Amino acid sequence: MNIIIFGAAGFIGTNLVLQLAQDKNLNITLYDRNLMLFKNIKNFGLENLQYVCGEFRIDTNFDELVRDQDIIFNLVSTTVPTTSNQCIPDELAANIVVMAKLLEACVKNKVKKVIFPSSGGTVYGKEKEMPLKEDTTTYPITAYGLQKITIEKLLYLYRYIYGLDYRVIRLANPYGPYQNPNGVLGAVTTFIYKALIGQEITVYGDGSVVRDFIYIDDAVRGILNITNQEHQQRTFNLGCGYGISIRKVIETIQEILKIRLNINYIEGRKVDVPENYLDISLYENTFGKLDPIPLSIGIEKTVYFMRKVYHTKY
Repeated sequence: MNIIIFGAAGFIGTNLVLQLAQDKNLNITLYDRNLMLFKNIKNFGLENLQYVCGEFRIDTNFDELVRDQDIIFNLVSTTVPTTSNQCIPDELAANIVVMAKLLEACVKNKVKKVIFPSSGGTVYGKEKEMPLKEDTTTYPITAYGLQKITIEKLLYLYRYIYGLDYRVIRLANPYGPYQNPNGVLGAVTTFIYKALIGQEITVYGDGSVVRDFIYIDDAVRGILNITNQEHQQRTFNLGCGYGISIRKVIETIQEILKIRLNINYIEGRKVDVPENYLDISLYENTFGKLDPIPLSIGIEKTVYFMRKVYHTKY
């Protein structure tokens, strides 16, 4: 089976590739903008991988890229939630229009299935009834969430018109190894890294914001279950199924590291909804219990990885 992963060098992509590549019957093409971004994956010396560099733009030759491919993963997004409202037209053009071009190529080349990790954290908006179900009304408050839900609708449209199969995974907040510790996404990973190197941690608001945090191994396992099994349902929430406050994350890191963190609380942001966590009962009724690891264990695993890779202070 042939698989291509767009955005393969990122956090989710790296972990997904390392798991998929264990199956030697898979021929996996990794696509990202720079060959240097693949250095973490290349360190493993896996043989069933092909590396391709290029942009994810409207003029990209998607016909050539998806030819003879069976499954497409699109992990690409040009922005993150906190900055996507700064130039909304560019955000929508760079993601929705380009995705439509990719889907046109998939139809033309008879791709069997498209996998799209959407966002369980942004497509629902400020919905107050928790946990959030797949049929909850979606009113995103960021252009990032808007492009995600629009791409979901595009996938439905291409299935309706052309029969193109797809899966949408509304993913919670993943964290763990290979996530950029200096990025603007991933509170758990960023807080752990800053704690380990003795830097100040910035928290927006008073720490009462609640999110659904899922360790990356559990997220990848869930994505592959949704990808590999055939069923009528095509959209799934994927998270731990319960909420944890930012304050609790900080307390847990402190307990594990046995150090006092230097926290700087600043004014909250409009893009941060007060509470967001997912109902994963549809997933578990379809695939069985997810049994995600607890936050404390996920933090311990991430700490172990960072100490080994970054040679941190603590």
